[in-house]
Amino acid sequence: MITVMGMGAASSGAAPAGDVAAGAELVVGGRRHLDAVRLPEGARTVVLGALAPALDTVAEYVAEERPVTVLASGDPGFFGIVRALAERFGPERLDVRAGVSSVAAAFARAGLPWDDAVVASAHGRDLRTAVHLCRAHPKVAVLTGPGAGPAELGAALRDTGRVFVVASALGSAGERVERVTPAEAAGRDWGTAVSVVLCLDGARALGPVRAVAGPRPGPAGWALDESEFAHRDSMITKFEVRALALARIGPRAGDLVWDVGAGSGSVAVECARLGAAVTAVEKTPDGAERVRANAAAHGVDVRVVQGVAPAVLAGLGEDPDAVFVGGGGRELPAIVAGCARRARRAVVVAVAALDRVPAAREALLGAGLECGGVLLQSSRLAPLPGDVTRLAATNPVFLLWGVRPHGRTEGVAP
Repeated sequence: MITVMGMGAASSGAAPAGDVAAGAELVVGGRRHLDAVRLPEGARTVVLGALAPALDTVAEYVAEERPVTVLASGDPGFFGIVRALAERFGPERLDVRAGVSSVAAAFARAGLPWDDAVVASAHGRDLRTAVHLCRAHPKVAVLTGPGAGPAELGAALRDTGRVFVVASALGSAGERVERVTPAEAAGRDWGTAVSVVLCLDGARALGPVRAVAGPRPGPAGWALDESEFAHRDSMITKFEVRALALARIGPRAGDLVWDVGAGSGSVAVECARLGAAVTAVEKTPDGAERVRANAAAHGVDVRVVQGVAPAVLAGLGEDPDAVFVGGGGRELPAIVAGCARRARRAVVVAVAALDRVPAAREALLGAGLECGGVLLQSSRLAPLPGDVTRLAATNPVFLLWGVRPHGRTEGVAP
């Protein structure tokens, strides 16, 4: 049996009471954890660094049925070592004794419930997923790591109006919990003691009570009726087109989506409702304000950039996972080409004018994307006098999509 002991972060000096490694012939853990417990006389110790060699040593003792204790931070089953141990040795060999996770402790210090929080680990992972979750959700806990701490998060989120709660050295005598803006976080050297960063939208940090823990469930429906959005002169992507566009965009939590030529922002809002971080580009001031109003009406956070594509694309920052292009006029080929060079996964283009379809398709192919498309023509049921119904045709729309070939996930900077 492998005993996995979580060293709690509930209070200062939070090593569990008693001789936690009693009887173990091998004790594995970080240096600070090993220093915090009484080690059995004659027990071998392994300081955790690279995981594979430590697991190999554990395997030697398990094969000889010699007792092993593994020390870990907080709840070792929560983004912790339990996963690796269970995969290698089987869950039936593990006796897991969980402490308080750093996320639970950080929210406790902040005085906030966290049953509705999104939790992301940036430890040894690409920071972009955590950044996009912080943009899209009002309450996110980020487990930090080298190169993915408060400064890097702050630099990426300085334009959001979020508040950070930075919790360092939780459960130790040097524990520190600070509230800072992203800009303040970006300008500091935080060292290596940071345990977790809470990224909060103050206006929405206390969400409604729900029966299911975790982030707000996805919407019960999408491709909303046009009446659900404020729009000008029917300048809105119709719900039939929007339904297929969303299927090809594939927005999900942790993604970044651009809606270029956003108009009413209907596609941007729907992508945000499905959990993605969204940047909407709209050229007119009243159009940009309309997008903001529609996002607010649906309770989602959409970053709105007023500017003219394709010139504005260079200032949007990080490459998107997917792009929807809903406008463009004569500049459409250049806009599609600019988006296609940077999209990590897909570009979807709605085109009303037949003459612009070939150039848009060539722009997708020219960026190395695999291209498909369809002409969408729909007729809606409409009432007639005398309690009868007719079919009312909507304007046909070409929907093109370009998908990055499998295995290439990075966009190419312009």
